[in-house]
Amino acid sequence: MKSINREILSLAIPSIITNITTPLLALMDVAIVGHMGDASYIAAIAVGGTVFNMIYWLFAFLRMGTSGLSAQAHGSGDNNEANLVLARGLLVALSASMLIIILSPLIGHISFAIMEVHDEVLAMAGKYFRILVWGAPAVLCTYTFSGWTLGRKNPRAPMWVSFIINITNIVVSLVLVLGLGWKIEGVALGTLSAQWLGALTFAVIIWRKCHPVFPPMRVVVLRHALKRFFSVNIDIFLRTCCLIAVTVWFTRAGASQGTVILAVNTLLMQFFILFSYFMDGFAFAGEAMCGNCLGANDSDRLRESVRSLLGWGLAMAVSFTAIYFIAGEWIMRLLSEDSNVITASGEYFNWVLLIPLAGFLAFTWDGVFIGITRTREMLMSMAFATLTYFILYFSLYPIMGNHGLWIAFLSYLLSRGIVLHILYRINSR
Repeated sequence: MKSINREILSLAIPSIITNITTPLLALMDVAIVGHMGDASYIAAIAVGGTVFNMIYWLFAFLRMGTSGLSAQAHGSGDNNEANLVLARGLLVALSASMLIIILSPLIGHISFAIMEVHDEVLAMAGKYFRILVWGAPAVLCTYTFSGWTLGRKNPRAPMWVSFIINITNIVVSLVLVLGLGWKIEGVALGTLSAQWLGALTFAVIIWRKCHPVFPPMRVVVLRHALKRFFSVNIDIFLRTCCLIAVTVWFTRAGASQGTVILAVNTLLMQFFILFSYFMDGFAFAGEAMCGNCLGANDSDRLRESVRSLLGWGLAMAVSFTAIYFIAGEWIMRLLSEDSNVITASGEYFNWVLLIPLAGFLAFTWDGVFIGITRTREMLMSMAFATLTYFILYFSLYPIMGNHGLWIAFLSYLLSRGIVLHILYRINSR
């Protein structure tokens, strides 16, 4: 195996493991409250979890932007710049988290009002939200730590931290809920303690392995340097807003068709999520490798890395298409016991088979463009793809119903990848 392929796998596999284990934090909360004997507890966790997912999703730029900038600094051997990237990321993370905490009463009120939560669920969701909001500094700093270590080609640090977070959450939540009977408060405190232990563990790992020296604040906030930092991150933030708009509208369109179709789309979307866990691993590898190559001014290695990443992306797409074709029904039955939903899903399953081939370019190029910090082009491609999605939805949905929704979604994935592919070729000549 070529050295570049070994490097890709050494970076991608730990990231894939991290991606798969990360959702266990929310899943464990649901599993614990599911044994409390009241569906209201599950509803409260679902509502509170959704609010935090949307908030933290908006700050994903802390991981992606930090990853590309730190990769370039690491590739050029500029430790001072790498330390500045970390310091600026943490400054933004702490400032944003303080803002979230200060505005949390307003955020909670607006979010719960939009979701039209019933009084009984509202009271419990409010308790969950008010406790867990104090984890914002830990979560956003963890995003920054994760991006910084990935940029330095160390994907194992996020993986081990993910394990620690999940184990802590399980142990503390079980002790507080089953041992002390603290119910929703116990679940929230279990998650909160796991988030903070994860952030502190990450800080210790970085300190012991990298010994970063934080520069004076006057250097951290230099105007020209902050301008580049925020330029990269604002592009990613706006891109994330487009992504959220597509995701929310997809769910809304499914819900408008009734409970069965909503359940069908939710079930089939798990095939996309599973594929994304693996493709994101290769995208993270692309961030580190391409950023390091750019920082080292090694254009030949950069081209070779891009070619290899595209090859791995295509291989993953073909493999997942084959897996879904052969074992699709078995996977659906593993995810759901509702025979009506599984039967109804059969009408739309052919669209699922197209997800890997339609989406692998988008994931692969995202990793490359984050690494080389060409974030404005990422925003352009996402804006074009989002526009394509809504044009096709409003054109096809009235005629084809849920089939039109899936065509719009697949076209959105495909157009993202194609536009990035074209932009890279044009600007790399």
